[in-house]
Amino acid sequence: MLRAAVIHKPGSMNRPVTTPSDPATGPDEANPVVWLVTGYRAGERSQILALAEALGWPFELKTLSYRKSEFRTSLFRGSDLRGVRLQQSSELAPPWPDLVISAGMRNEPVGRWIRKQSGGRTRLVHIGRPWAAPDRFDLVITTPQYRLATHERVLQNAMPLNQVTPERLAEQGQRLLPRVEHLPKPFTGVILGGNSGPYTLGPKNAARIARQADRMAAQRNGSLLISTSARTSQAAIQAFQQHLEVPHYLYHWQPDDDSNPYFGILALSDELVVTADSISMLGEACATGKALYMADLGGYGYPMRPECPAGVDFRLTGLTYSWLMRFGPLRLSRDIRLVHRQLLAEKRAVWLGQPQPSPATGGLSDMQRAVSRVRALFGYS
Repeated sequence: MLRAAVIHKPGSMNRPVTTPSDPATGPDEANPVVWLVTGYRAGERSQILALAEALGWPFELKTLSYRKSEFRTSLFRGSDLRGVRLQQSSELAPPWPDLVISAGMRNEPVGRWIRKQSGGRTRLVHIGRPWAAPDRFDLVITTPQYRLATHERVLQNAMPLNQVTPERLAEQGQRLLPRVEHLPKPFTGVILGGNSGPYTLGPKNAARIARQADRMAAQRNGSLLISTSARTSQAAIQAFQQHLEVPHYLYHWQPDDDSNPYFGILALSDELVVTADSISMLGEACATGKALYMADLGGYGYPMRPECPAGVDFRLTGLTYSWLMRFGPLRLSRDIRLVHRQLLAEKRAVWLGQPQPSPATGGLSDMQRAVSRVRALFGYS
C-alpha cells in the first residue's frame, strides 16, 4: 500500500500547504516544490530535515521501502526505481519537484530518476558521502571524514547539519528542568555514544571518561547531566556509573521516547563533554555555542588523540575496521579524526582534560553556508 505524502511547512509540521510552484514557470521563491527523499539512517534523516527546515520552504516527505537484494542500480550508478518497493513507499508522481534533498547510496538512483522525469529541471542536493561522481548532483554537502576531493559542486562543512535551534533548546530545557532543578549548579552535560569504526566505548574507556567528568563537576561544585545513546552498551553504562561520586542525572536511552532529555541536556548544561565517536553529537554540541570537550576512545592504529592515546577496549570488528582503513579503498571507510582536527584548529573544541576552549568565533555557520549554496541553485541570494 502506498504511503500517503504530506506537505509540511517548516515550523508547522502538521499544517498542509496547497500552493506549490508552477512547473511551467519554475520555482517561486515563496513556495518552490521540495521533496525530501528521507535517508534510511537516523543521522541522515536528521540532516535532511534540518536543511529543509532551515531553507524555510514547504517540503514533502517521501519515505521509501528498499529491496535489500537489489544492488545493480546503485552499484552501476543507474537512474531507476528497481531498488524500491513501490507499493510500500510514498508515491513518486507529477508534479515533479524543483528540488530533491536526499542522502544514502540507495537514494541516489531515485533522485536521478526523478530529475529525468522532470526533463532535467529538478535540482539534486545530496548530503554526506556520494557514491556517484559529484557532477551527477547539483550540490553535495559533506564533511571531512569522507575525504572527498575538492570540486565546484562539493560544499565541505566542518560538521553535519543539525536541528539545534534556540527555540528548540529553550523548549526542551524547560521540559527537563523539573527533573534536575534539585541538583547543584553549574551543570556539566555528558553525552555518551558507542562503538564506531575502529573505536570502542567499552568499560575501560567509560570508566576513564567518568572519572574525568566527575572530577570536572567536583571542581566546580556542580553536577552532571548524562545521556546515553542507542549505541551505548550496558557494560559501558555500568562502568561509567560505578565511577561517579558527584550528584548526577542519568538518562538511559530508549527507542521512541518522547521524554528523551537529550536536547534538554544540551540546553541546560554550562559545558559539554561528548564522546568523539559521533560526529553528529559533536555537531549538535557545537551548535549550542558552549564549551565543548571531546572524550577520545583510543583506536586500533588510528588513535583519536595521537599525543595522548587512550587505552583500547578490545572489539574484533573495531580491529577489522582499522585494517579496512589501512588496506581498503578510501570510499569504503571514513576517518573521523579529520573532523576532530578541524574542530581543534578552529578552536571550537578541546580534548577532555585540556584547558577550557575559547568562546566560539563569528562567521557563517555550517547551516548558513549550506542554505546559501542551495538557494544559489535557483538564483536566490
